[in-house]
Amino acid sequence: MKKLLFIILFLNSFNGVTQQFADKEYYLIDSLVLEDLTEGDRKLIENSIKKYHSAKHDTSKIQAIEFLIEECWDDNVWPKYNSWVYEFVNQKLKITNGKTLKKSLADALNNIGYLYSSQGQLKEALDYYGRGLKIREEIDDKKGISNSLNNIGYLYETQGQVKEALDYYGRGLKIQEVIDDKKGASNSLNNIAEIYRNQDQLNEALKYHIHSLKIREEIGYKYGIANSHNNIGLIYKKQGQFEEALEYHNKSLQIREEIGDKKGIANSLNNIGAIYTIKGQFKEALNYDIKSLKVSEEIGDKEGIGLSLNNIGYLHKNQGHFKEALEYGNRSLKISKEIGIPWSIKYAAKLLSGIYEKQGNGMKALEMYKLYIQMKDSINNEATQKASIRQQTKYEFEKAQIVKENEAKEQSRLEAEATGRRNNLQYSLMFLGILVLFVGILFLGFIKVSPSLAEGLIFFAFLILFEFVLVFTETYLEHYTQGEPMYNLFANSILALLIFPLHSVLERLLKKRILK
Repeated sequence: MKKLLFIILFLNSFNGVTQQFADKEYYLIDSLVLEDLTEGDRKLIENSIKKYHSAKHDTSKIQAIEFLIEECWDDNVWPKYNSWVYEFVNQKLKITNGKTLKKSLADALNNIGYLYSSQGQLKEALDYYGRGLKIREEIDDKKGISNSLNNIGYLYETQGQVKEALDYYGRGLKIQEVIDDKKGASNSLNNIAEIYRNQDQLNEALKYHIHSLKIREEIGYKYGIANSHNNIGLIYKKQGQFEEALEYHNKSLQIREEIGDKKGIANSLNNIGAIYTIKGQFKEALNYDIKSLKVSEEIGDKEGIGLSLNNIGYLHKNQGHFKEALEYGNRSLKISKEIGIPWSIKYAAKLLSGIYEKQGNGMKALEMYKLYIQMKDSINNEATQKASIRQQTKYEFEKAQIVKENEAKEQSRLEAEATGRRNNLQYSLMFLGILVLFVGILFLGFIKVSPSLAEGLIFFAFLILFEFVLVFTETYLEHYTQGEPMYNLFANSILALLIFPLHSVLERLLKKRILK
């Protein structure tokens, strides 16, 4: 029989309210308040916990909790269950070393990496992602490998290391195409699209996002659908199509609220607020930005906090409230430097530069402007642009390009063989012609010819022979002379010097034969 919730009553020193914590023995984790959850998450937890307690094997128990982790969007709940899985699996691995247990450990490590990433602790996130990837490669978990590669790619992208990000995204997408992992492929396509968007290649970005959205709608991946709507809204915003952008952001917000994705909710609120700011509707914009900031602070999302602070600072600046704008701008810059994300630092520095300029503080304005340019250059440098172009070719046309290259190589080989046969035939005919010429000159000994005619024919024959030698050796000499006129002249002079003794001997013999 299911255990009842036991009640822990405690006095909250701030508001005097009590909370009801779920029974840890039954629900496995501390401080679970079912009343704070959405109806969907409560049902999910109840069903998963029932499966856990009725399961006869450890594998089934782990799978029940892993399903809960995968489907639950409450950031105060699923990380606790993920920690439970991590500890549970580590204990079991001390007894047995099964592939299934290792896979569960890798999944738990990946989730811990995600938590660190969302909190701006990128070094720790990379460490956990890397540990998870190593295990997944060890057990040949291709789907898991591609997932880890995508997550590591995102870390590099957020730090402005686009070339590395594209490399990881590309490796992940290749695996997903091979194993027909549609969800994973949609994520990779989305990530690649975001890089194009950040590089202002909006048509390419929109193409990848639409491709990703179609896959996500096909498989009913709500989190992904909301993400795609959000990103398409960002593209429309950049293109100045604000009504279309609002439509997509509101679609995204609706789905994110439905599934309880708080990080996503904060992001959508921020994006809607930004559009109202552009339209000059500052009251509406501030309302959305404040809501976004509260959600980000609630879940400890430093990246989201920095963005909201920055947006609120812009609103105050645009209304001439420079004191308030400076306060929010400095808070945004501080937290952006803490997490070390170039684009976040860039926006905060740009805001502060504008505020200082309005206040007549030229030195501080210049300092912030230099920081803004530094961050901008780190994101949009030449290497990044080239990497984006290479990525476009790599993922859209890689297979076709390989075929074309092979066809080109085969065509070149066939043309080279045909040219070789043609040249050999021509060389043979030329040599035969020269041979006939010399034989003809020898037969002149049977008829009487003048010395001047004999000398002219002999000179012509040797001239043709010399030209033939030059033509025949030209291809071989080209390898050494590299087409340089000076080197060609030197090589031809050497040939002339080598032929000259033979010419003198043969000339005497021919003259003797003809003029006897």
